[in-house]
Amino acid sequence: MFSIGEFAGLGRVSVRMLRHYDAIGLLRPAHVDPHSGYRFYTAAQLRLLNRVTALKDLGFSLQQVQTLIDEKVDPQELRGMLRLRRAELAARMTQDTARLAQVDARLRMIESEGHMDTGDVVLKSIPATRVAMLSATATSYDDPTSITENLSPLYPRLMELMEKHGVPMTGAPIAYYTAEPTAPGDETIGVHAAFPIGDVEVPADAGFEAVVVPPVEQAATALHHGPMSEAFRTGQKLANWIDDNGYRAVGPGFAVEVYLECPPGEFEKWVTEMQVPVRTATEN
Repeated sequence: MFSIGEFAGLGRVSVRMLRHYDAIGLLRPAHVDPHSGYRFYTAAQLRLLNRVTALKDLGFSLQQVQTLIDEKVDPQELRGMLRLRRAELAARMTQDTARLAQVDARLRMIESEGHMDTGDVVLKSIPATRVAMLSATATSYDDPTSITENLSPLYPRLMELMEKHGVPMTGAPIAYYTAEPTAPGDETIGVHAAFPIGDVEVPADAGFEAVVVPPVEQAATALHHGPMSEAFRTGQKLANWIDDNGYRAVGPGFAVEVYLECPPGEFEKWVTEMQVPVRTATEN
């Protein structure tokens, strides 16, 4: 047998917690010395302690843990519950990491306020472009992973469909976004992945849309270097240039993002042209 201190060390829990488990009847010691009151535990009880700890990590209350222990959840079911919880925690960590990266990028942008160079912004016209397109819906811009999670899978699927139907791409990948109201004061974001395809014929059952992105008479454009989760940096640059040069943005946001260089997994090396349709401030 093991003393309560030894058992706590082996199970990686506190002595205080073991005393609490004893008090509520969740995990009673195998033996209590009638004279000293010292608690003693067996090696076999570590299995029960591991189950209690695992169920607590899943987010169950101690009362719920007691019920599950009494119902004798089998190891296979418990493993499944733990795998599900692990997946949830991993997804949360991914989201938190993305948010942290955005916070760092916004801090850098704030520190550079008043020193942002807009000399590389170019005003140009954008011709109409016929594209193959797939679309999805993201929750909002507030979730930094939502856009990526919904947009990124569209490109390999679109490439697969285009190859299947013999539709060649004629230019760099394109993305654009549309606000889609869902309720008063609320909206989701339509994400659209596209490849230029020229005038090639597209069968009706291709599985993707063939649409024409309309021409833009004037667009303020700039190259964004790095992950698109930090696109707001270049957005600020474009906004400064638009204001400083007597223009107004046309529409609610970016018309098009053109992915000029996007090596897989090396997001810091990505180069994306961001295009904002504009008109002069005096135009109606």
